[in-house]
Amino acid sequence: MPELTLAELTLRIGLAAVLGASVGLERELREREAGLRTHLLVALGAALFTIVSAYAWSGWSFSNKSGVVFDPTRIAAQIVTGVGFLGAGAIIRQGLTVRGLTTAATLWAVAAIGMAVGAGYYAAAVLTTVVVIVSLWPLRILAYRLFTRIRPEERPLEIELPSGASAREVLAAVEDLGADVESFQLERSRDGLLVILRAAFPEGPNEALRRLSDLEDVRAVRWSS
Repeated sequence: MPELTLAELTLRIGLAAVLGASVGLERELREREAGLRTHLLVALGAALFTIVSAYAWSGWSFSNKSGVVFDPTRIAAQIVTGVGFLGAGAIIRQGLTVRGLTTAATLWAVAAIGMAVGAGYYAAAVLTTVVVIVSLWPLRILAYRLFTRIRPEERPLEIELPSGASAREVLAAVEDLGADVESFQLERSRDGLLVILRAAFPEGPNEALRRLSDLEDVRAVRWSS
């Protein structure tokens, strides 16, 4: 039965925490439901479960003859199921919008990264972390710019309202415009309320901007850049 030295154990636990935190930092900066600490803990827990599964039974005797069979993957295999519950908790439905799918996917990915570190596949863990971070940041920006060039009218429309204002008037105006709403999202801040709307307007985007800008409580209307 293989054994880990204290130095190797420290390396694996520390590396899992660093890689998980690296992915979580991007989520934290974007103020997502699961941030730096959550991703760090998921990667750390996955690494420890993998280490325990493979190395914590050195004092036990296993053989087919005795009827006690050693399966180092049995504990680690349950990580996928456990992280599935965490991912489901990160997904939130707000009206017509579903949020948290990307965060749920990153939790799933950092669990795999933690398992790879726990098993000693450092190169795979580091490479996967780099790919995940690239897909969350540079690739997201590139994809957004590409799709806005192909379909510029589908950019989200941002409507700023003062603190304490209601989005009811905005919703009524959007309905009067006959818009085909794909998603509708509200974000509150200290300065007020931000309505993020993705919709197709039969009378054209310019008319929508004009009509929405004329509403009493609206501070600003702009297409998301």
